[in-house]
Amino acid sequence: MGVIYVGDRAVGKTHLALELANPYGQNVKVLQPDYENLKSFLVSDADSTKPTEGIDFRFLEIQAQLPAGSKSVTVDWVDTPGEIWRESWQKNNPDEWQSFLENSRKSEGILLILNPYRETLQGSMASDYSTQQQWCKRFEKWVDFFRYDCPKARHIVICLNKADLFVDNLEQEASKLAFDPNGSAMTWRKRHSYILQKYFRPIQGQIEQINKSTRGLSVQCFITSIYNRPLLELPWIYLASFLSKY
Repeated sequence: MGVIYVGDRAVGKTHLALELANPYGQNVKVLQPDYENLKSFLVSDADSTKPTEGIDFRFLEIQAQLPAGSKSVTVDWVDTPGEIWRESWQKNNPDEWQSFLENSRKSEGILLILNPYRETLQGSMASDYSTQQQWCKRFEKWVDFFRYDCPKARHIVICLNKADLFVDNLEQEASKLAFDPNGSAMTWRKRHSYILQKYFRPIQGQIEQINKSTRGLSVQCFITSIYNRPLLELPWIYLASFLSKY
């Protein structure tokens, strides 16, 4: 009943995991490995992460504080190179490709991290990101992956990362979306609908296509940032709510 944690190249998966493991969290903790151990084998220096050449498989155990008590989820972090979807890479790395598919096929939860697209950004950094058209085309690869390689998936979480780059008032937006263990004014359904309409509109049809591909499947959208703890924790709280290990 584990969760696989995947994402596009240079999307910030490592930094998100490290920040989640920060001991000064709120409703979510990384039980193992601890922050220092995680940092020691993920970070080569204070500002950069080790490059991904092949597929790296790592394990995380995450605990969330929910209204019903503490619940935990096990996470298979599958760190993939950007070339994984190329047929040439798959043919040249058959064992790694098959291991990736095996993890995907047995997982009930999937957490996907996406970068924002260029048109949502301002300043010189925008040119470092895909155009909306490229972004939508890239997402088609994930649509096929979810539809054909994740038969047991029941909860797919899609996070648009680096919200600090495209949200005008991050603190205000986070306050609106934040989880309250004593009872939130916004349900998961309302939160998803709001985020889908506001931030995922270019791929809204594709997300609906994923939702309809498997009976009982639920797709939930979030925005995340290492600079805002409530937003960072939300997808993990959602997964713990539905896929927790008792």
